[in-house]
Amino acid sequence: MLKLLLASRNPGKLREFLELLPGVELVAWPPEAPEIPEDGAFFQDNALQKATFALEWWKHQGPFPVDGVMADDSGLCVDALWGGPGVLSARFAKALDDDAKNRKLLVMIPQGAPRSARYVCVIAYAPVLGQPLTVSGVVEGRLALEPRGTNGFGYDPVFIPEGYEQTFGELPISLKHTMSHRGRAAKAMLNRLEPIS
Repeated sequence: MLKLLLASRNPGKLREFLELLPGVELVAWPPEAPEIPEDGAFFQDNALQKATFALEWWKHQGPFPVDGVMADDSGLCVDALWGGPGVLSARFAKALDDDAKNRKLLVMIPQGAPRSARYVCVIAYAPVLGQPLTVSGVVEGRLALEPRGTNGFGYDPVFIPEGYEQTFGELPISLKHTMSHRGRAAKAMLNRLEPIS
């Protein structure tokens, strides 16, 4: 079984990846480790930056060996906000809790503007030996008029995936995993990892 360090302190991401990557042992980024930089212009830049930074740190400070590091960069891209918050999704209104952040986002949508949006996820895998690789997943949808549901985390209560009337916050987690940006990227990553494990 592959043992991978997950370069993230987000408990929601760790929980989802544990469910989405059966057969992979995930190690959480330790609390004493430094903040992981993510200042790229694109999701792929950030995912690779996080994975390679975490791998270098772990090589010198990690208490036990791992096979590699996995990191993702994901976000909500809203057409009426010129693709924002996009790569800044995690840092958008950072001082607010998820509910307040979602309400602030919805207020920013101009009246009468299209509510189309998409969730994007890029996962990077940096092996101890070999070159990093990335995979991606996208799900199209639209924004709800107000937050609905308590499942998931982040922007899930305001995102309605294409073909549904419920938000990711209302849909069962098991159903969300079959179509979400992170679910699609994780499936692509499993296909790439199968020959390795």
